[in-house]
Amino acid sequence: MSLKHFSILILLASLFGASFLFMKIASPSLGPLFLIESRVFIAAISLIIFARLLKQKIEIKHKWKELIVLGTINAAIPFVLIAYAELNLSASLAAIINSTTPLFSVIISILWLKEGKNMRSLFGIIIGCVGVGILVGWSPIHLNVKAILSIGAIFLAALFYGIGGIYSKIAFQNMKSFDLAIGQQLGASIVLLPFAIIDIPNQLPSITVTVSVLGLAIFSTSVAYLLYFYLIKNIGSTKTVSVTLLVPIFGIIWGVLFLHEQTTLSTYIGLGVILMSIFLVSNTKQKTSDASQQVAK
Repeated sequence: MSLKHFSILILLASLFGASFLFMKIASPSLGPLFLIESRVFIAAISLIIFARLLKQKIEIKHKWKELIVLGTINAAIPFVLIAYAELNLSASLAAIINSTTPLFSVIISILWLKEGKNMRSLFGIIIGCVGVGILVGWSPIHLNVKAILSIGAIFLAALFYGIGGIYSKIAFQNMKSFDLAIGQQLGASIVLLPFAIIDIPNQLPSITVTVSVLGLAIFSTSVAYLLYFYLIKNIGSTKTVSVTLLVPIFGIIWGVLFLHEQTTLSTYIGLGVILMSIFLVSNTKQKTSDASQQVAK
């Protein structure tokens, strides 16, 4: 990997990691549903503008049903679940738990695609479970009902990301990546719109919240996906998916720098164990890696 591509990979990880910061800031003010509707709608418009500037033809009408399904399971549901979870959890903890997405991708690949399992992938899954246990069990947060539900919501989001990655692989084999990104955000926006209308905030957001929403939609979604697909085209999917290992690191960095979140030794031990498991799982098979490409967030 060249220095240029490595630098883009780091930038991509920082943008994906920043999404947890932006959601942590904006979710309490706007609510999960309205926040995520704003995210996917602005992201879709931004991507369409990018496509026009690059003079790329957008072809999504023939797959509109599938794109609504993809937008639902790979954006609308997991985005809302994470935004809800961050009402009670720190951005750094949410980013770390969400990094278990590749583990769910492997499990779903085995169950859905009937892919052959091997000892390396199974060992990676077991290590990942141990890492999560260390992270949550030794976390300084008070494990009340809200905290437990929030942790479960992020795991559920990771499960949906795993399903969405495999579904996109099956349903959109011949679709351009740019069209897929636009269609996914539009599909999610359509699904969330009626719920967001019901949940409109009672007051205008502050400047900080507004900037967070724009940062989430434009930088952590639109720009991030453009960089993501650029890397897939130029260095391949296997190397690009290594961004999964870097996202929680930036999630911690942004949370500590801007939200003054506290981390403990157990945070870094749990993170290290989870990253080790992801490394084992993500390098097991090319097919599994491809299914794990939809990272988040």
